[in-house]
Amino acid sequence: MVLSKGEKTYQVVINIILILVTLIMILPIVLLFMCSITDENTLINNGYSFFPAKFGLTAYQYIWQNAATVFRAYGLTIVVTIIGTACTLILTSLIAYPLSLKNLPGRAFFNFYVFFTMLFSGGLVPAYIMWTTFFNIKNTIFAYLLPNLLLSAFNIILVRTYFMTSIPDALYEAARIDGATYFTIYRKIVLPLGKPIMVTIGLFAGLGFWNDWTNGLYYVNRSNMFTIQVLLNRMIQDIQALANNSNASGQAVLNLPTVSIRMAIAFVAILPILIVYPFLQKYFASGIALGAVKG
Repeated sequence: MVLSKGEKTYQVVINIILILVTLIMILPIVLLFMCSITDENTLINNGYSFFPAKFGLTAYQYIWQNAATVFRAYGLTIVVTIIGTACTLILTSLIAYPLSLKNLPGRAFFNFYVFFTMLFSGGLVPAYIMWTTFFNIKNTIFAYLLPNLLLSAFNIILVRTYFMTSIPDALYEAARIDGATYFTIYRKIVLPLGKPIMVTIGLFAGLGFWNDWTNGLYYVNRSNMFTIQVLLNRMIQDIQALANNSNASGQAVLNLPTVSIRMAIAFVAILPILIVYPFLQKYFASGIALGAVKG
């Protein structure tokens, strides 16, 4: 295919814009890593730089000193992310599938009910009382799974819209004529054809569970139940408390990596996501585009 001069110019401009956008997204991560391996005094005196005058691994050495605790927190985070993402996908699809059916009795009411939860909530204090008093989730794995992240009205609407616009009604009718039940249709037609949107929602949910630290802040106070985000947040707070304590003395306290440790902790926290995301990107792009089409 031969492109005209105007089309070539347009293609060049688009490529330049995409390269700039890519650099805008990648360079902060590179800077984050470079700062995490920069000597603490160099960071304080010279600021952040892609080319530090002096390198240092003090921040990672500090994290390595707590390796057993860090690995345990990583393990708990992985378990929470896997279980939470799986439960989110199952519950979201089970709600979105019937809402996508035009012959569902009371469909308008249920759609409004889901949308209503996007606008109003009971608030943090009632939620805390409910989860800790009636469900007793404090200091359990359910503290990371149940509050806030398990279900999202936005995700339900996104999946419902995808099912409505991407799966033909004739396919449902043919399956019912062949004697398929609604659950059989859901298992053998809806889920396979909904793979792009399910991967997209799975990525949203996985990121939410992986990055969550507020549930740990509210509902967990045992150190053996800390996820990686909660643990790293506590490490930062402990270092800041020691560094700001006027009564603290000793060379160990003076050498605490108060600046570089923040960069190292942030990089350690996002590294697994950076590894996994490229493998899911193609599903994410197609799923979010089709799921956002108005049904």
